[in-house]
Amino acid sequence: MQEFFSVLLPDVKKELRRGIIECSKRGLLHSTKWLAEMHHGLSDVQIDNEAPDDDHTFSQCQLEGIAPAEYSDYFLAKSYYDVREYERAAHAVRNCESSVPRFLHFYSTYLAREKRRLDSTTDQANLNEPNQMRDLADLLATLRAEYGKSRLDGYGIYLYGVVLKALNLNQAAEQMLVHAIRLVPMLWSAYLELSPLIMEKKKLLGLQLGGHWMRHFFMAHTYLELYLNDDGLKIYEDLQTSGFSKSIYLIAQMALVYHNKRDVDKAIELYQALLESDPYRLDNVDTYSNLLFVKEMKTEMAQLAHKAVSINKYRPETCCVIGNYYSIRCDHQVAISYFQRALKLNPKYLAAWTLMGHEFMELKNTNAAIQSYRKAVEVNKRDYRAWYGLGQAYEIIKMHYYSLYYFKIAHQLRPYDSRMLVALGETYEKLDKCENAVKCYWKAIDVGDIEGIAMYKLASLHEKLGDHETAVHCYIMYCEDERAATDKQSLYQGFITLANYYEKKGDYERAAYYAYKCLDSDERKTEAKALLKTIDWKRSAEWQKKSKTPSAVATAETSSEEEQEEEDMEWEVPDMRVRVPFTSIATTTTSTTATAAGSSGASSSLRAGRSLSEGMRRTHSSRASLTPAASSTTTTTTATVTTPAVEETPGTSGSRAENPSERPPSDDASSMDISSVSID
Repeated sequence: MQEFFSVLLPDVKKELRRGIIECSKRGLLHSTKWLAEMHHGLSDVQIDNEAPDDDHTFSQCQLEGIAPAEYSDYFLAKSYYDVREYERAAHAVRNCESSVPRFLHFYSTYLAREKRRLDSTTDQANLNEPNQMRDLADLLATLRAEYGKSRLDGYGIYLYGVVLKALNLNQAAEQMLVHAIRLVPMLWSAYLELSPLIMEKKKLLGLQLGGHWMRHFFMAHTYLELYLNDDGLKIYEDLQTSGFSKSIYLIAQMALVYHNKRDVDKAIELYQALLESDPYRLDNVDTYSNLLFVKEMKTEMAQLAHKAVSINKYRPETCCVIGNYYSIRCDHQVAISYFQRALKLNPKYLAAWTLMGHEFMELKNTNAAIQSYRKAVEVNKRDYRAWYGLGQAYEIIKMHYYSLYYFKIAHQLRPYDSRMLVALGETYEKLDKCENAVKCYWKAIDVGDIEGIAMYKLASLHEKLGDHETAVHCYIMYCEDERAATDKQSLYQGFITLANYYEKKGDYERAAYYAYKCLDSDERKTEAKALLKTIDWKRSAEWQKKSKTPSAVATAETSSEEEQEEEDMEWEVPDMRVRVPFTSIATTTTSTTATAAGSSGASSSLRAGRSLSEGMRRTHSSRASLTPAASSTTTTTTATVTTPAVEETPGTSGSRAENPSERPPSDDASSMDISSVSID
C-alpha cells in the first residue's frame, strides 16, 4: 500500500488546502467544492508543526498572484462573478496584467458567451449552433496569442484547452489539458475535461501526467467512464485503505461502480448511507433514482422526489428524479416535460437526454427518440445507453443496417455486456447472417447472459436452420434453470418444443415431463393437454402391442385350465348326486331340505365360478390320501352341513363357495372313492 500511495496524509491535506484557495479566488467553483470535500474527509488528520502565524500565511495565499494596484478591480470583478454577472466581471478586469485577474477576465468572457448561447437557444436539440463558433473564435485567437507569448499559467492553459474542446479540436485540447495538469496538479476540473477525450485503456496508461497523487483519482474516474469497473473499484478500495475512508466522493463513486456492475442492492445500500451522512446532497441522486426505478420501489421514489424538491427544485437532478417517478407511474408525457425542464437548466445534462429518449420510445415516437439519443451522443460519445437506444429505434423502423452500426458501437463500449451481443445477434439474424448471429449468442452466454435469453435465441436459430439436435441441446440447457429465465413465455416455448421432440422420438416419459410443465401457462395449456392425450394413447397402443403374444399364451393356459376343471366337475358332480341314496340317516324332510340346498348351492356355484373349480383342483392330491374310515366320517358331516345351507343369505353362501377351506372335505374324499370304483 505504501508503494501505491507514498505521500503522507498531512502533506496531502496541506496541498488540498492550498488548492482550495487557488481555485476559489479564480472562480473555479466545482474544483473548489471537490477539493473541500476531500479535505473534509481528512478531518482526523493533524498537520504537524503548524506555524503560529497560519492566519497570516492564509491571507498571503489569498492575495498571491494579484498585483496590489489591481486589488480594487479584482474584488469588484469577483463580486460580479459570484452573482453571475459575467460580462460586468470581465469588463472590470479588462486592463489587469497579473495572473489571477487576467484569468478571471478570460474565464468570465467564456462563461458570458456560454450563457448568452444557452439563453438564446429556442430548441434544446441545437447544442452546437454556428453562433458558438463565432462567439468563441475571437476568444480562441486571444488565448492562442497569449499562449504563444507564454503569458498563460496552468489555469490559463486549462481554459485554452476547454475552448479548444468546445470547438471540437480534441487533439489540441488533450495536449493543453495534459500540460495544465502537469503545471497545476490540484486542478480537478482539468481532469474532468480530459477524461471524455480518453477512449481506451491503452491511451489512458500512456498519458504523461507526472507522478502526483491526484492521478489515482483521475485513473479511477476514467476507468468508470470506460466501464472498466473492476479496475476503478480496486483503485477506490486502495484509496480508502490509504486514509480516504471518510470521503463522500469515494463512497459516491463506489456506489456508481456497483450501479455499472448491476449490483443494484449494494449500490442502493451505499447511496442510502451517503444520504444519511449528507442528507442535503443532490449530486448523483439521479443515479439513485434510476436504481429505485429498476427495483420498482415506488414509495421510495416518491419520498426521494419530495425531498429533492424541498432542497432545490431548480436543480437538473431534481427534475430528473421527478421525471423518473412519473415514468414508473406510466405517465410518460409528464415525465418528458420534466426531462425537458432539466435540459433547460443544463443542456448538456446527459442523463436527461437518454431518459427522454426512453420515454419517447415508450410513446412509440421513434423520430423524437432518435433525436434525443443523438443529442446524448453529442454530449458524451461514450454513453453506450444512447448508442444502444439508437440501435433499438432503427430496429423498430426496419432499418437493420443502421441498427447494426449502432449496436456495434455499443458493443465496443461494453464488450462484456451480453445485452449488446444479443442485440447484435438478433440483427444479424434478421439480415440472414446466421453464422455471425450464432457467434454473438455464444459469446453472450460466455460473458454471462444478463437477461437469460441468449440460449433461447440460439436454440430458436438452430431450429430455424433445421439443426434440430443442436436446437434440442440448447433448449435443454435453457430449460435447466427455470429461475434464471426472465421471459416465462420463452421458457414455456422451450418446454413444448422439447415435449414435441421427445414425443416424436417415442420417449414418452420425457415428453410427458415437459408437457406437464406447460400446464402452468395459459397460452400453452391447451396444446400441452392435447399432447398429453396423444402420449397416453400411444403409450396404451405400445403396451398392447408388447403384451399381445404373452396374452395369447396366458389365454391358452386359462382355457386349458378351464377345460380340465370342467372335466373334474363332470366327474365330481354325478358322484355327489349318487351319494344321496346311500345315506340312510337322512329323513324325508332332510331330503327335501337337501334338495333346496342343492338349488341354492347351484346358484352359489354359478357366482363362485372359477374359484370353486380351482379349489377343487388344489385339493386333488389331498383327496387321494384319504382313508375309508375318514370317508365315512366326513360323509355324515356333509349331510349335517348341507342342511342349514338353506338358511344362509346369498352373499354368505357365495362366500362359502369361494373359500375352498370351508367346504367339507368328506364330499371330496367319498367322491374320490366312488370315482375309483366307477373307473374299475
